[in-house]
Amino acid sequence: MKRLFLFCLLFVMTVGYSHQLRAQSQAHAIKGATIIPVTGEPIENGVLVVKDGVIVDVGSASSVNIPANAIEVDASGKIIMPGLVDTHSHLGEGDGGDRSSALHPDVRIMDTIDPRSDSFKKALAGGLTTINVMPGSGHLMSGQTVYLKLRKANTIEEMLFVDEETGIYGGLKMANGTNPLGNKPFPQTRGKSAALVRELFVKAQEYKAKIDAADGDESKMPKRDIGMEALVEVLEGKRVVHNHTHRHDDILTAIRLSQEFGYKVVLQHVSEAWKVADEIAAAGVPASIIVIDSPGGKLEAIDLKNVNGAALEKAGVTVGYHTDDGITDSRFFMRSAAIGIKYGMSRQTAIESLTMAGAIMLEREDRVGSLEKGKDADFIILSGDPFSVYTKVEQTWIEGMKVWDIENPDDRKYATGGYEIYRASFHNYHEGMEGHK
Repeated sequence: MKRLFLFCLLFVMTVGYSHQLRAQSQAHAIKGATIIPVTGEPIENGVLVVKDGVIVDVGSASSVNIPANAIEVDASGKIIMPGLVDTHSHLGEGDGGDRSSALHPDVRIMDTIDPRSDSFKKALAGGLTTINVMPGSGHLMSGQTVYLKLRKANTIEEMLFVDEETGIYGGLKMANGTNPLGNKPFPQTRGKSAALVRELFVKAQEYKAKIDAADGDESKMPKRDIGMEALVEVLEGKRVVHNHTHRHDDILTAIRLSQEFGYKVVLQHVSEAWKVADEIAAAGVPASIIVIDSPGGKLEAIDLKNVNGAALEKAGVTVGYHTDDGITDSRFFMRSAAIGIKYGMSRQTAIESLTMAGAIMLEREDRVGSLEKGKDADFIILSGDPFSVYTKVEQTWIEGMKVWDIENPDDRKYATGGYEIYRASFHNYHEGMEGHK
C-alpha cells in the first residue's frame, strides 16, 4: 500500500515539475562569489555549476570547468551559501488537532496548508528553502508535520520533500510543559501528560506487534488505525518526533520518553538547554533553539538565554536555530545565529545551525544543508557577510531554479514590506472570490 502511495505521489510530483526540469536542463554557472560550502573552507572567487536541479561542480575558478553552453551568472563581490533549513515553522496557514483530545497522531497538517500562501514568499526573502511546517503545540500530540521545499507550486504535493525510501515527508509534533495543560480531556498536570503519552505508545507497540505477527497475511491484520500507523512509523524510526519543550525538567522528560520507547526526537525550543546541555549531549539528541529578544511570552520560557547555542555547542550537541514563524519572522532567520555568535557560538557552528544541522534534524542531509557535488542545487546569494545586519538576501534558488529575486519588484516587497502585504493579499483573494459568485 505504501509503495503504491509513493508511486502515485512521485507521479504527481513529476508531472508538476516537468516544466521546471525542462527550464533547468541548461547548466548555470554562478561565478566570482565567495562560496561557503559548509563542509569545507570558504572558496574565494568560486564557481558553482548547477544543472537538472543538482550541483554539478563547486570550487575555485581555477579548478572548475564551466560547460561550454552554460548560462553564466556574475556574482562577483557576493556570498553564496546553501539554502537555509528551518526545522520549526507555521507558515502556510495550516492548523492541527482540535479540542476533542489531547493526542492527535492521525492529524496531518498537509491537509490544511495553502501552497499558494504568500507567507512562503516571506521565507524565500529570508533565504529559506526547506522548512518543517508543524501543527501548533497546544496538544501533547498535535499531528504530523510536513517537510517542504519552497518550490513554486499549485498543489501541496509539488512542495513535499519526500524520503524516497519510506515515502514519508514529515515528522510528528509533540509538546510538553504548560501548552498542553487544560480542562478535560486535556491533562491538568505534567505527570498526567507523560502518562497519557506512555499509554498511547504502549497501544502503538501492541498494534505493531499484531502487524508483525500477521506477517503479511491480510486476514490476520488488525483493523486499520491511521493514528496508530503514524506512531508505528515513529517506533520503526521512519518518522522523527519534534518535541516542543522549554523547562529543564520538561526537556529531560521528553528525552526520557524517547528512550523508553526508542524513538528519534528533536528537541524544539529548549529554553533552559543551558541548564542541562550535558544531559542532552549524553542522550545524543539534537536541539533546535530559538532567539526571543523582546519582552513578554510564557513564564516557562523566562530563563531562556542566548548562551544556549554556545552551551550546546560546547557540550557537543547538534544545534540548530528555528523561527517558529510567526514568533520570529523568517526574514530575520540569519540574525538568530548572529546573536548566537555574540554570546559565544563559533562562526562555523553558527553557519551549520542554519543549514546542515537543520538538514540532519529532518534527515535530509544527503540532499540539502551544504554545497557539494550531487546535492540539490538549493542556494542563496547574499550581498555580504551572512551575519552582518547590513546584508540582504539578493536571490534564492531551489533545485537550480531562481525562485526569488530582490530586483523583481513583486519579490522585493516581501523583503521590505510589513504585514500589510499579507493582509492585502488575503483581502484581494476574498474580493476575487466575491466576484466569482
